[in-house]
Amino acid sequence: MINIPKIRIGIVAVSRDCFPESLSVNRRKALAEAYRAQYDAADIYECPVCIVESEIQMMEALEDVKKAGCQALCVYLGNFGPEIAETLLAKYFDGPVMFCAAAEENIGVLSSSRGDAYCGMLNASYNLKLRGVKAYIPEYPVGDAAACARMIHEFLPVARAVYGLNHLKIISFGPRPLNFLACNAPIQQLYNLGVEIEENSELDLFEAFRKHEGDPRIPEVAADMAKELGDGNKKPEILPKLAQYELTLLDWIEAHKGSREYVAIAGKCWPAFQTQFGFVPCYVNSRLTGRGIPVSCEVDIYGALSEFIGTVVSQDAVTLLDINNTVPEDLYQEGIAGKYPYTLEDTFMGFHCGNTTTKKLAFCEMKYQLIMARSLPEEVTQGTLEGDILPGDITFFRLQSTADAKLNAYIAQGEVLPVSTHSFGSIGIFAIPEMGRFYRHVLIEHNFPHHGAVAFGHYGKAIYEVFKYLGVPVEDIGYNQPRGVRYPTENPFA
Repeated sequence: MINIPKIRIGIVAVSRDCFPESLSVNRRKALAEAYRAQYDAADIYECPVCIVESEIQMMEALEDVKKAGCQALCVYLGNFGPEIAETLLAKYFDGPVMFCAAAEENIGVLSSSRGDAYCGMLNASYNLKLRGVKAYIPEYPVGDAAACARMIHEFLPVARAVYGLNHLKIISFGPRPLNFLACNAPIQQLYNLGVEIEENSELDLFEAFRKHEGDPRIPEVAADMAKELGDGNKKPEILPKLAQYELTLLDWIEAHKGSREYVAIAGKCWPAFQTQFGFVPCYVNSRLTGRGIPVSCEVDIYGALSEFIGTVVSQDAVTLLDINNTVPEDLYQEGIAGKYPYTLEDTFMGFHCGNTTTKKLAFCEMKYQLIMARSLPEEVTQGTLEGDILPGDITFFRLQSTADAKLNAYIAQGEVLPVSTHSFGSIGIFAIPEMGRFYRHVLIEHNFPHHGAVAFGHYGKAIYEVFKYLGVPVEDIGYNQPRGVRYPTENPFA
């Protein structure tokens, strides 16, 4: 996978001057040792500067972690901690920050070397709020060395997402398709999140595509496509055009990402794309997404943003799907009822034309796009990737700006069932507990569009923390509430 930040977290211990500095230093050393014993040692850097009620030491620590190449920071309260200096460290560090604190080790420390970091965390949180400084604080932020090491490890995907967004450019081509107001994308919140956007016309892309005619790299890319598809290559004659298009996108990224480290693409894939380019871009989109460069359909800019978050959190490919159609009653009775703990309303089919990477399909075929071929010559609808999505755990989610530029989001964990879809496109049968209620009282009630990002695994905890860190109000992060927990808009008599 490419296009994913590699994060190194600097651990800085802090100490209040009326507490032993050695307490914080030794606890920091134990924390670092515990992390290296459990996880990848390259993830962390142990800053040798312990900040003791000193703005000068704060600046020394800041310079040290920057020099060490740290993209994220852990402020570690080995004892009560200096509330001003530790908060300024978080304020002046240019990147995601977390706070955690040391628990008391044993009875012996209580009479002579108690740290009181449990108390210090309260002052730290107060000062963070006072200064308007964002920081990640774990659910229970106090623990022994092993527990704090786990907290830092759980912070890693959050840090990757926050850092990645601050260094992301979304490249779009064209306006959203006609009658797709759901792909409305006010850009103010992109800038608020630290994201840059480059908006282009489809004509710009078409011009670049034409300039890649006869590119000497085309045969090699086409051969790689053929190898990836294997027996699923049902339209081999279209591979040179698809290869030309892939090279066009990759070259555009290199020429246009500028100062940004990471890129996502939102492309207009219909209705004129097929007739002008002579194919559909689905398979190419799937290949880039499979490599870590998210590509959304229908110029869904916030869909591309959501895909990127899922990619960097999971360090794996994601996909973007329509929350598409119900599971027929007969299919439910035949393949799901009595075999899996889901009602019919818990299930639905997630679908898109063919943008899911081959790595996440149980089987695949590259052929023509059925829906588009109903109104266009079949030969210009070739290039879609079809197959049932691999069964397993998933997280369905989206970060969205409303039309009046307010952030909201949703997260729901579930699974793709190992049940044949009997349908077309990149598609799977999804099961999410209490999906019917979630569909009505989150997706409909809060006006979410039809596209949702899918991460392959349960990443709800990390994605929720990302949304919180980014400033999405917690009351505007929807989730599939369990049975017995009523949504505010749910009829209590229904």
